[in-house]
Amino acid sequence: MLRRAATLALGGLGGLGATAALAQDADLPAFQTCIDIEADRYEWSLAVHRSRALEAADFHLWEVLGVEYCGTVAITRCDRSEAPIACQQALVAEQVALRERVIADLPDPAAVAATDPPLAKNLYTRAHALARGISAGPDCAGAEDPLRTWCEAREANNRLQDAVLAWQVARYLGVAKTARAAGWAHRPPPVRPRTRPGP
Repeated sequence: MLRRAATLALGGLGGLGATAALAQDADLPAFQTCIDIEADRYEWSLAVHRSRALEAADFHLWEVLGVEYCGTVAITRCDRSEAPIACQQALVAEQVALRERVIADLPDPAAVAATDPPLAKNLYTRAHALARGISAGPDCAGAEDPLRTWCEAREANNRLQDAVLAWQVARYLGVAKTARAAGWAHRPPPVRPRTRPGP
């Protein structure tokens, strides 16, 4: 619901004035808060779907669109700030640091070699390698600010998505801590009820 509300808010900004746009910033979560919500959502999804067959058509336990959403919202908040480039540079550093914390808790694939089911085990082996991979070269070479900083923020988010994907599979296999226990996420804030318009 939070994601849909923010998406609708972003989609409707074209017809709003600058004051109204800034007023909506309070509805967009800060990057870490957004990650906290996504980590909590995953634990709920894991509890609901763990006993289901992996081949189920609507099985979406391993997906990181939420991480991409958090990065997009963070960039949007930066774009509305007084110093967009500096804000996005700080976002790059925050995402890089978070990725390092996520992969630090990932076990070696050899530790899950005998774990069932094979589909999840094989996926983890590949996801782990992807999460620890390095870029073939500067992803944003040749670009100038503000495009360069925007590109770097997006690429940092892509690498974070790889790390979170590996963590999700490891959680399913029972070989990784929760995000809170690992220290890279916190309890998300309570969902505040929205004010209803008067009669």
